[in-house]
Amino acid sequence: MNTIAEHIADFLKEYPPFNHLTFQELSEIATSIRVVNLEKHKVLFQINDVLHDSFYVVASGVINLSVIADAEETLLNKCHEGDIFGLRPFFAKNNYMMTAKAREESIIYAIPIATFRPFVANNSEVLNFLLESFATNTRNPKDKENLNGKLISDNVFYSDQQSEMQYFQSLSYNNSPLITTKNTIVQDVAQLMTETLMNNIIVCDNTIPVGIVTDTDMRSKIATGRFPITISVDKIMSSPVITVLENVSLAEAQLLMLKHNVTHLCVTQDGTNQSSIKGIISERDLIVAQASNPGVLIKEIKRSQAPKDLKQIRERLSDLIQNSIHKNIPLSHVNNIASEINMAIIKRSVELSILDLGSPPARFAWLSIGSQGRKEQLLLTDQDSILIFEDVTPDKYRDVKDYFLKLGKKTTATLEKVGYELCPNGHMGSNMLWCKSLTDWTKQYNSWMNTPGENSNDLSSIFFDYEIAFGEQKIEEAIGNIVFKNAQNNTLFFDFLGNDALKKNSPLSFFKKFIVEEEGPNKDKFDIKTRALMPLIDGARLFILNFNVKGINNTYLRFKQLAITDAKNAEIYLNCAEAFLTLSKFRALEGLKNDNSGQFINLNELSKIDKEKLKNAFAPMKELEELIKSKFQLTQFS
Repeated sequence: MNTIAEHIADFLKEYPPFNHLTFQELSEIATSIRVVNLEKHKVLFQINDVLHDSFYVVASGVINLSVIADAEETLLNKCHEGDIFGLRPFFAKNNYMMTAKAREESIIYAIPIATFRPFVANNSEVLNFLLESFATNTRNPKDKENLNGKLISDNVFYSDQQSEMQYFQSLSYNNSPLITTKNTIVQDVAQLMTETLMNNIIVCDNTIPVGIVTDTDMRSKIATGRFPITISVDKIMSSPVITVLENVSLAEAQLLMLKHNVTHLCVTQDGTNQSSIKGIISERDLIVAQASNPGVLIKEIKRSQAPKDLKQIRERLSDLIQNSIHKNIPLSHVNNIASEINMAIIKRSVELSILDLGSPPARFAWLSIGSQGRKEQLLLTDQDSILIFEDVTPDKYRDVKDYFLKLGKKTTATLEKVGYELCPNGHMGSNMLWCKSLTDWTKQYNSWMNTPGENSNDLSSIFFDYEIAFGEQKIEEAIGNIVFKNAQNNTLFFDFLGNDALKKNSPLSFFKKFIVEEEGPNKDKFDIKTRALMPLIDGARLFILNFNVKGINNTYLRFKQLAITDAKNAEIYLNCAEAFLTLSKFRALEGLKNDNSGQFINLNELSKIDKEKLKNAFAPMKELEELIKSKFQLTQFS
């Protein structure tokens, strides 16, 4: 091996994922690596450039990764020595979504993907590292504390976020494949494939797959006359077969097919070619999987004509959420995807109601409030909404309101059929209390915010978490202006919200034991929503309103923004942001497992490690509580 290649191999072995490879493997890779010298401000690739045939490692210097957002260049990350970037060619076909530019004079190692791909396909740790890093846009997903060698994602989740998640979802496959033995005559195999309309058949020794015959084999080997139709099938089969476990992702399957130049993968019990066959994955299955990505789901929602159509799509979303969590896709990203699909379902439900009732007599806005208003509704929790219609003359008011009440009832009924239960507190656009004109809503918010004590019975904090699902954007903006105008210097309002945020029951006893439900259907279970998530949700809302930050409804993003706005308390906010994601994941997994809202956790089913992880997520809540007490004058409603 030449000296330069040896030097490169020595360098790479210190950084993930290369530390999972042997020095011999690294040496083989290093011989094909190209060394790139970049002068200061030199661009390596930029947005919309055609993908390169290599990905990159920073040997020295600094590379800035940036995107264009709102006509401005936004710096996403800085890549230092040992950092990897430019992974997009591994997993995606479209052009680069960011620009890589040298911040200072830098040396970059360009690693050919064709050379590296076999090592990825054969090493699960390397593959998982790349998959998760492509999705997370963070440093090493396995070791967030290790600053040595972070891996920067090319997967910027802006306009293309819906199309990207498909690469990480599990694949459906044919679990009833055609099977034959090595001694079967080709003519009989061809007859069987024709009768069953199958384009492949697996050749097995007992139940162990030893080869595969496809339509291509029949055309290229039999139809051309190279082999007679009377020979045994083992003479024309492709062998050995490429095998995988059943939970293989689309990205993994693509890599394996590309590496081995095959069109089919055999699914076996343990993923090896020494265990029993379970099924077959074809190129067509990859195409079908790509057709099930979030962007396609939204298109199907727009074409839906009945609640049952929307219900089927929502069930597919649940599968997508479960697979994404299983593949370690960041929960913040999963929330974004789920929110867009949920919003599309709500919007289509309103549209179907309008198609049934006729055109609305006035402009209006349907606002989702609560968890969906915060873009946090991963599970089929209850629906919360308000309906605001523009002001009309007094003589038209009754008829206009009657129309919108009917619209509200039809829409909430549709959403109930989809699987979203009716709000037990009646916080829905079908309720005459929450279906009214902009002027009436203005009075409502003025009353809530300026005399909160007099309106405490019907004042729910979820009315301050809203997102337009359908209708006039200007109506939503008008509500936002009312809220933030009333919030300015409103000590009484923040006194009320602050006390309300601190009223939630503690998650742990004095002796650090989980406080569980003492009676009822959820006896001995832990209420993660009320005791853990709501204090964080309420705290984030309280501070975001107090600092007059508009346009951010999501709890995680609120804490991230607060860390910038109130820098001296940044550590508290960032800890709360991470705690919120951890707790949300616990709830999501519980809900997906039991097909419910996930509100009540069965602690007996958690491992000791998970229980400790859950308790650790409670720690920032105490810091947030102390910050609320020190920031606000909590006297009037204490």
